[in-house]
Amino acid sequence: MYDWITQSGGRREHDTEITFDTPEPAQQALEGPVMSPLPRLGLLDVTGEGAERFLQGQTSAQMSLVDGGFAPPSCFCTPKGRVLANVQVCRVDSGHYRLLMHHQQLDSLRQHLAKFAPFYKVGLQIREDLALIGLYGHEAPAVAEALLDITPPPPWQQTSHESGLVVGQPGPTPRMLICVPDDQAGPMWSCLSGKVTPVDSLTWQLHDIQSGLVWLDAGQSDSYLPQMLNWEALGGISFKKGCYTGQEVVARAHFRGQVKKRLMRAQLEGAHRPPVGSGILDANGKRLGEVVSAALDAYGQAEILAVMSTREPAEPLSVEDQQLKRLKLPYAIERLDPEQLAGAL
Repeated sequence: MYDWITQSGGRREHDTEITFDTPEPAQQALEGPVMSPLPRLGLLDVTGEGAERFLQGQTSAQMSLVDGGFAPPSCFCTPKGRVLANVQVCRVDSGHYRLLMHHQQLDSLRQHLAKFAPFYKVGLQIREDLALIGLYGHEAPAVAEALLDITPPPPWQQTSHESGLVVGQPGPTPRMLICVPDDQAGPMWSCLSGKVTPVDSLTWQLHDIQSGLVWLDAGQSDSYLPQMLNWEALGGISFKKGCYTGQEVVARAHFRGQVKKRLMRAQLEGAHRPPVGSGILDANGKRLGEVVSAALDAYGQAEILAVMSTREPAEPLSVEDQQLKRLKLPYAIERLDPEQLAGAL
């Protein structure tokens, strides 16, 4: 996959990053429409007449709301309420759903769901034939309409395109994720290239960070309650639906206020991008949490998301000898029901 990107000036650094020679990519994303290939993300299709009922019992989403317009965040949990994978759920057609997640989670989630899939007569397919292109920036909606004949969807909404799906995601500027067959991705990229600047895939991840949104990789699976990722503040948990795996623990943590760690956003005073798992240390060297996502911003400084203790820490905080400055999240840490979110869109 993404072999076409080398013909467009891109270089694949490893399985999750593609870079270009575009200078100051983070600044470019603030000033004009940009596009990024997104190999860090992947897709898993769930198909069959029982697909909705199957997913209703496995995921935190209220599946009756996933109607081909609303494409909510959701998650799959262990019986102990820990997140196996967090996803965005799209409806392709009747009995056909598509799950967007970190690509490292695809096979493990497929294997997990395969234990229950035969009882509902559903199929599970990792879509290695589909590529993902992120189109974003203040002028991105106008470009999508003019060049691709796409009506840009707002965050957590989807729309159809002749080649596939277009999914809206939150961000500091409008963002849409275009799902297209891999053999059509090159021509689409070329069509956009006259008006849109290619930037590194990490720039899209920076916008995830600035949105307070993290996609867990394989090493982070089974580590956090959904609320530790602020998932209920993003509309990713329905507290009004029936049972699903892990539901009792997730609900108890919410109603009893037992969430002792939360996702927080910060900037580091330095240009070193810390690896995932790096510790958040207080003034006494005590570990309070860990980095779950990191990228460099338009000023060359590292921005991070970290899951950290909610207790008042001994300041200053640091990550790998870089002092940490907390930044505001773009949403309130309070419950946002997907039923409410769907009705507001």
